[in-house]
Amino acid sequence: MATPLSDGERRKQISVRGIAGLGDVAEVRKSFNRHLHFTLVKDRNVATPRDYYFALAHTVRDHLVGRWIRTQQHYYERDPKRIYYLSLEFYMGRTLQNTMVNLGLQNACDEAIYQLGLDLEELEEIEEDAGLGNGGLGRLAACFLDSMATLGLAAYGYGIRYEFGIFNQKIVNGWQVEEADDWLRYGNPWEKARPEYMLPVHFYGRVEHTPEGVKWVDTQVVLAMPYDTPVPGYKNNTVNTMRLWSAKAPNDFNLQEFNVGDYIEAVLDRNLAENISRVLYPNDNFFEGKELRLKQEYFVVAATLQDIIRRFKSSKFGCRDPVRTCFETFPDKVAIQLNDTHPALSIPELMRILVDVEKVHWDKAWEVTKRTCAYTNHTVLPEALERWPVSMFEKLLPRHLEIIYALNQMHLDRVAALYPGDVDRLRRMSVIEEGDCKRINMAHLCVIGSHAVNGVARIHSDIVKNSVFKDFYELEPEKFQNKTNGITPRRWLLLCNPGLANVIAEKIGEDFITDLSQLKKLLDFINNETFIRDVAKVKQENKLKFAAYLEEQYKVKVNPSSMFDVQVKRIHEYKRQLLNCLHAITLYNRIRSDPSKSFVPRTIMIGGKAAPGYHMAKMIIKLITSIGEVINNDPYVGDRLKVIFLENYRVSLAEKVIPAADLSQQISTAGTEASGTGNMKFMVNGALTIGTMDGANVEMAEEAGEENLFIFGMRVEDVEALDRHGYNAQEYYERLPELRQAIDQISGGFFSPQDPGCFRDVVNMLMYHDRFKVFADYEAYIKCQGQVDQLFMDPREWTKKVIRNIACSGKFSSDRTITEYAREIWGVEPSATKIAPPNLPRD
Repeated sequence: MATPLSDGERRKQISVRGIAGLGDVAEVRKSFNRHLHFTLVKDRNVATPRDYYFALAHTVRDHLVGRWIRTQQHYYERDPKRIYYLSLEFYMGRTLQNTMVNLGLQNACDEAIYQLGLDLEELEEIEEDAGLGNGGLGRLAACFLDSMATLGLAAYGYGIRYEFGIFNQKIVNGWQVEEADDWLRYGNPWEKARPEYMLPVHFYGRVEHTPEGVKWVDTQVVLAMPYDTPVPGYKNNTVNTMRLWSAKAPNDFNLQEFNVGDYIEAVLDRNLAENISRVLYPNDNFFEGKELRLKQEYFVVAATLQDIIRRFKSSKFGCRDPVRTCFETFPDKVAIQLNDTHPALSIPELMRILVDVEKVHWDKAWEVTKRTCAYTNHTVLPEALERWPVSMFEKLLPRHLEIIYALNQMHLDRVAALYPGDVDRLRRMSVIEEGDCKRINMAHLCVIGSHAVNGVARIHSDIVKNSVFKDFYELEPEKFQNKTNGITPRRWLLLCNPGLANVIAEKIGEDFITDLSQLKKLLDFINNETFIRDVAKVKQENKLKFAAYLEEQYKVKVNPSSMFDVQVKRIHEYKRQLLNCLHAITLYNRIRSDPSKSFVPRTIMIGGKAAPGYHMAKMIIKLITSIGEVINNDPYVGDRLKVIFLENYRVSLAEKVIPAADLSQQISTAGTEASGTGNMKFMVNGALTIGTMDGANVEMAEEAGEENLFIFGMRVEDVEALDRHGYNAQEYYERLPELRQAIDQISGGFFSPQDPGCFRDVVNMLMYHDRFKVFADYEAYIKCQGQVDQLFMDPREWTKKVIRNIACSGKFSSDRTITEYAREIWGVEPSATKIAPPNLPRD
């Protein structure tokens, strides 16, 4: 089989990127050499690959800076409404290639680096992923930043500059082992420290009610140091800002200890303050009520709101003097979007600033707060909802607790007036949950303190209205909206799949890059033999390339003409990696029972991280690796079936595996996955989906036609009916021989001969405590996988379905999502205006 072209070689053939001008290439070379010269320390004559990477990163950054400054000047002159996207997670991945793509520099850099005898792809691989997120929520925030810049919105991402991002996952003897992600070890060329904008954040202390107003006194101060990262739009010269806060101890921190002579101890104690931004909590869809986490949440909110208010007041480029003093117009100039409940403290903090500091009347402050804030809900799983103990608040944020109590009282008075005598409704709707441990329900706080509440896929938004926040929806139906998630086509098509982007551009032009709905034009080419062949060829090249990567990284040889069957996402019971395991075992047993029969060869790849404290998720990883160990070494099986666990799944690995996938597994129990965005990435990159009617799968099936996805299993109403009737796993175990055989093998130690009882907990959960009803969907899933095999044996029909899926994926661009947020929540209009580049005079 032919060796695939490297991305570099492929890029040289690509129209999508434009042809590199000779002037651009010369300019890049010159800049690169200059940076390399100043990067190398005096006593070192030999440059390392990392030196080359930094020289290139700084070369590319030079092209950003002028545009960045000009963008900010543009905003100050026009004074648009500014959008503040608050998130505890920004899962950015790598920046170099994304910046080259968005600035239209990729060809020039590629050619210049080639002329210098270097390999661009090798340099790109040196960059550390910025893994400041767990999964979907943090990656969505990153896609949104890209779209906001591309749509010309005056938008800012605000979060925490974690010193250690999501852990690096190592697999040792089949088990997950976590290693700290020291991503800043070699420095970060994309950020700029802004010490001049450092701000104080207060904790602890007590509240004094005085005739002049309320004062929060005797607090402990931590400083928030901002680091700014430029966020370029696609070829529009707009460069927005992501500002991440790092915690610094003030110089007098704990130095009263000095009086008793323990100066050294006092200086060492500075770590206590600086721990706030040390590490990302590695939980996805799970709430951990630790004080440090609450500190992180308040830290980002307190620093950000001071910054927002400073900018609102001054609103002149480079000006620090307040121009605005009246907060009447605040919601006309400021929109704050809360990415889940993690930044929920924005609501009481804005109230505190308005009432205590700016002396705005309480009722007016409440109106301003509600008109400013909007809340995105990301999950319906009860264990994921944040419910903080009142006792913790009382100690850490005493003034905020008072404000929350007062807001809750106002809210409950209103409910009581509308539903007299309905005590149970008051209990259900209260922000304060009574019980052994009084708790603050942060989702309820977000709903009462926001003018808009949205889910992230239509089915999810319906569940939000009809169950999670049913009482609130009855009270204020106009608040509730749906905003189906999307992904940026720049990173998730142009950057990671240049071959496919090129084939598409040859047929329909390049406008799809900023208007993904243009992919609909591909429907005209579904029966075009040349196009079918081209799309299939790109997929095969991507598979060859990924197979070479697997061989190099994992020492596993896979059959590149086998079906690449991929499930990559966080490991969680609700995402049902166990259903995938049962299918792999069933296939294995079928091959073993009739080795002479012809089988469609499959390479099953599962990747994802388990939260370090999530026992069942770690057991699931061990099971996957153990199944792989047995199947991959069975001579009867050969290369007809392989099971591979993709270690350390992250953004940069997603960019490799997604373009190579034939089948995308999206198999959560109906009603549990809010949206999913991996499903969209696979769809636009030409994989077919096997999935349940959950999250955005529902809308994907609607766009492409249900017959063009492999949809199986229970719908939400079936799950509810099964809950009412009572789910009994034993019934399925006894009725389905293949399921019984698989479970008996797992429980009997077939996949763990060294430790036969290894998977006792997994089997026990599946048989007696399975909230996500794996067995109930097993039969339909296995049958549906048979249909997948049938179609895969007809490559032409398979590719036609692939083309239809790509053509119908336009809705799932984050540009569409952000346009809807802008118009329906923030009250702003996207702009197609190009800012003049730095080398031209400003208009």
